[in-house]
Amino acid sequence: MIAILDFMSVFVFALTGALVASRQQLDAVGFAFVACLTAVGGGTVRDVLLDRNPVFWIAEPAYIGVACAAAALVFFTAHMIESRFKALLWLDSFALAVAVAAGTGVALSLDQPVLVTVLMGTITGCMGGLLRDVVLDDVPLVLKQGELYVTAAFAGATVAALTQGYLPDPSVALMLCAAVTWALRAGSLAFGWQLPVYRSRPPRP
Repeated sequence: MIAILDFMSVFVFALTGALVASRQQLDAVGFAFVACLTAVGGGTVRDVLLDRNPVFWIAEPAYIGVACAAAALVFFTAHMIESRFKALLWLDSFALAVAVAAGTGVALSLDQPVLVTVLMGTITGCMGGLLRDVVLDDVPLVLKQGELYVTAAFAGATVAALTQGYLPDPSVALMLCAAVTWALRAGSLAFGWQLPVYRSRPPRP
């Protein structure tokens, strides 16, 4: 289950990275680099923090192959997408849900405590996109004003961490994790759900 989730998140996150590369009009190597960075960034940070040796894509290089295939697919088809930014946001929401479930599942399989499990799920979902946007000198999507992004990841991971001990099959907890994460992120995109933002008061005369 965890391996399937990892492959799914790598592929979809790679698509989002390649779409950003298309908006920046990069060459084929740039597409592959950004796609791979986005696809494996979060899982790499997760594995390093959890001291998993080797890191998942070193143990199974097919992950890099999947990311490069996604980059090639977008390189030849990005011009057919009418609104690349809108496609990027919705693809990213799906990738976030899958990646958070994958990261949470890894932590659960290692019997990590609840807080660590929640943080690993959140990091797996958010770090790849953060690295992508920083490298391309863009405002990180995870930090944009009012966006339910990190909050969605945190909520999904929390649901899995708190319910997995009460469910007959741990995979059900991961499916709940993905569903909650995607529902919150999709609600933010479709209906404008957001957290309150700080607004400074104008100075008194």
